[in-house]
Amino acid sequence: MKLSPIRLGLGGRFTLLLALIGMLASGLTGYYAFSTSRSLLVTAAEQRLLTATHVLVRQLVVTLEGVVRDVRLLAGHPLAAEALAAAVAEERGRAEAGVDALFAGMLATRPEYFQIRLISAADHGQERVRIDREGDGMVRVAGDERQEKGHYPYVYETLRQPAGRIYISPPAINHEEGAHAGLGKPTMQVAVPIRDGNRVLGLVVISVDMNRIFQQLSAELPDKIAFMLTNRHGDFLVHPDPAKTFAFDRGQRVQVQSEFPATVDLLSGAAGDLVTVTDMPGPERAVAAFVKYHFGAEYDHRSFILGLSQPLADVLADSDTVGTATARIVVAFSLVSILLAILLARAVIRPLNQMLRSVERFSSGKARTPLPVQRHDEIGVLARSVDSLQKQIDGQMAVLQEKQRELDHLASHDSLTGLPNRRLFLDRLAQALARSRRTGEPLALLFIDLDHFKEINDRLGHGAGDVVLRAVAERLVAEVREIDTVARLGGDEFIILLDATEDRAVITKIATAVLAVLADPVALAGESVAIGGSIGISCYPHDGANATEIIAAADKAMYRAKHEGRNSFRFASGEA
Repeated sequence: MKLSPIRLGLGGRFTLLLALIGMLASGLTGYYAFSTSRSLLVTAAEQRLLTATHVLVRQLVVTLEGVVRDVRLLAGHPLAAEALAAAVAEERGRAEAGVDALFAGMLATRPEYFQIRLISAADHGQERVRIDREGDGMVRVAGDERQEKGHYPYVYETLRQPAGRIYISPPAINHEEGAHAGLGKPTMQVAVPIRDGNRVLGLVVISVDMNRIFQQLSAELPDKIAFMLTNRHGDFLVHPDPAKTFAFDRGQRVQVQSEFPATVDLLSGAAGDLVTVTDMPGPERAVAAFVKYHFGAEYDHRSFILGLSQPLADVLADSDTVGTATARIVVAFSLVSILLAILLARAVIRPLNQMLRSVERFSSGKARTPLPVQRHDEIGVLARSVDSLQKQIDGQMAVLQEKQRELDHLASHDSLTGLPNRRLFLDRLAQALARSRRTGEPLALLFIDLDHFKEINDRLGHGAGDVVLRAVAERLVAEVREIDTVARLGGDEFIILLDATEDRAVITKIATAVLAVLADPVALAGESVAIGGSIGISCYPHDGANATEIIAAADKAMYRAKHEGRNSFRFASGEA
């Protein structure tokens, strides 16, 4: 008996066609929604990593600037020049003893320093004063143990530096004999020549523990974010695999452009940044962000590249939940499509179209449209699933945006006091200057340096110093108008931008009020500690035509106030 093939009628074929179309539409919509969510997660991770990388670059630059300030402070001390220039042995010995105490004090407060030395330009670069770190203590190297260092680049290159230039060596493994704690460790030398007129007497050099600097930078990073740092040639100074760090010291070349080919253009170009998704060592892919920082001529045009990377699987971990929800929605949507095809009911087709429009608008970033969540049938279940998926994605995006805002705030505000930092202050000052040039309205700067702040740190500790800085920030904000800006430039230096103000009587009143609130004691460790401050005042356009000039004028006036008795203020042009 021959069986005849089953033939579907027009209704059956039309129902089957509608069912297939519905299932295909649900699959494509789910795939597009899932792909879009993955793309959004990768984009958010790229921006988050790039923002964090810029913050770390700024922290590293601030740290290096602190080392430069320290070495300039030591080189500028009169005892350093006296120890090198003294012709009488007794005078030289007395000066060297003073320099020894100065170096020891600096090394005691700077755990990131391996060694501080005073080196003579004469006698083949003979060490005159040398303090080394060893374990938790210090070693004073004296007599015949002090060495001639004239053949080292940080000596002969520093001695021929023009006035105002700083020598910063490339980070390298320290192989100098007798280096104590620094032997075999990543080290960088920062040096400044000591001059007597046009004659170079010698130099002060600080050896920096780069491992400690690197650890400070990466301490707050999550475990799955890898921290990388290279020199200007791309050689790794920091890498998740310790075997790849400072490979050039072992005669090997392990470079960032080999693992991240997109960095080739960054290495060959000027300062800039990039984000890339590329292969990490092994089977795992990663999202990476790199920033190249280029120092100016003052620092001998040194540059470095700092990068952060995160496994792509970790970035997309949240998309697994979205994928499961999307798969469930696709399955439910397919079942509903079959029912719609069988029933051919407009009441079912209309909410389906409504959901499709909602998914399409949501996937393209447009405003969400209402869903038929009030229905009690399968369409209602699907609508509530779609609504749940959209809320999940909205929630994840809200969390990512909040993290972005936190990073933006961290990049533009001082973490201790909450005041605008130097970057944000300079931006506001540029805006104020542009407005002043356009409207003709003047403005004024108050450059504030706390008096005797170092003594508070030395006597009561840095925790007490932080309490003082926060108290000062609160008092300064309370003394100015809402249109004015109070910022912390770093250390114990604050600056106030007085917008649309030129009247010396008004400025004097504000400066007097600031001195008064600074003079109020701060309760620290059960005692009342007086602070006080010195203020330099400059006005635009009288004391400068741009931000650099008026800040420099206020800074100079502040030092005049400090040298003339402290706890006072001086105008850049004329007396207070």
